[in-house]
Amino acid sequence: MAHFSVSGAAAKPVVGPKNVSVLFVPPRCAEKMGTVPVNGSDNRFARHRSEASNPLEYVPKRTSKSEKNMFRVLPRQIGQTVAAALREWLPGRSWSEVRRLLTTRRIAINGNPCVDAGRRLRLTDVVQLLAEPAAPPPDVNDVKIRYLDRHVVVVEKPAGITTTRHAEERAMSSRRRQLQPTLDELLPRILAKLECGKSAGAKGGKRFQGAKGRKSAKGMKGIKRAQLHPVHRLDRETSGLLVFARTAEARKHLEHQFRRHTVERRYLAVARGAVEAGTIVSRLVRDRGDGRRGSTSLPNAGKRAVTHVRPVERLGDYTLIECRLETGRTHQIRIHLSEQGHPLCGDKVYGKPLFRAAAPDASGARRLALCAVELGFIHPTTGEKLRFETRPPQDFAELVRRLRDSGT
Repeated sequence: MAHFSVSGAAAKPVVGPKNVSVLFVPPRCAEKMGTVPVNGSDNRFARHRSEASNPLEYVPKRTSKSEKNMFRVLPRQIGQTVAAALREWLPGRSWSEVRRLLTTRRIAINGNPCVDAGRRLRLTDVVQLLAEPAAPPPDVNDVKIRYLDRHVVVVEKPAGITTTRHAEERAMSSRRRQLQPTLDELLPRILAKLECGKSAGAKGGKRFQGAKGRKSAKGMKGIKRAQLHPVHRLDRETSGLLVFARTAEARKHLEHQFRRHTVERRYLAVARGAVEAGTIVSRLVRDRGDGRRGSTSLPNAGKRAVTHVRPVERLGDYTLIECRLETGRTHQIRIHLSEQGHPLCGDKVYGKPLFRAAAPDASGARRLALCAVELGFIHPTTGEKLRFETRPPQDFAELVRRLRDSGT
């Protein structure tokens, strides 16, 4: 089995077909360097003296049709609402037309649909005007409860919904939260309805096979919300199994298991190219130099991340792979596979290498091709070993079938 690693200059060479070495350049240093190519002609940190007298007013040239309706945030636009920036990028559009684009799901930020006109922009945000409205977000009917007792709940998260609010969103008004609710906001109402008039103890925990929250949010008004403690997360476009703690004690026990890396987590994904079996080891940092997370070769920087990869099936120019996490860092699988030259199909964030243009993704994946299909942990109260498996969702299975047929 090959062993991949991101190592510093003084480290010993690693035996393997691909030894990754990533240059970490903080944004401030990158700006002083003067030239940091990002996605071809886009160079937000450089001093474009020849392109514009004021570097903050420089608008990168668009070199392809795919970037025709894609807009990158300028330094002076940091903190602006997306609606205000769209008015700037789309001259001639009225406020009502801009709001209509948002409410009809024609606007995406970093690949995710945005319906909130008050969403504040960051420098790393990429805003896109979609040719067609994005698919509607999941609701309570799409959330599956796999196990439930007084201490834990295991959920099957559909793609298209965020697990929890990001830090900058926690102060949002309830009206803005309702535009795009998160899983931890929907789940308490579903659980309250399921448990109405019932009692679920630790020994009476119930497994559900594909059970769903059948009632709409409108029909749940007045139902007391159950307490939930998230102990891990899945990305918005990742589907699959999650466990939430329902008591502070259960949260403490589950977090301890995650810290010790004893929780079993298996993912299926579709990656570009011919992926080989191996273990990818690196240290991940929050900013690899272009505002994205990534690996660094700097000693003692970042957090250690380990991903075990096994190819399941070749699909022409793609590979269906199984990933087992030894650690659970943010975006770990996506980063590790991308840095090996095998970005996941449908990945709009890590689909391109650091400071280089992205290779075209011809897979036709409508979302990130990644799903969490296995979850195992020790029950925090009973000590029982709990293990859950699920099949990939329909869109993932259809992608695999289509690539299999086209590759034969």
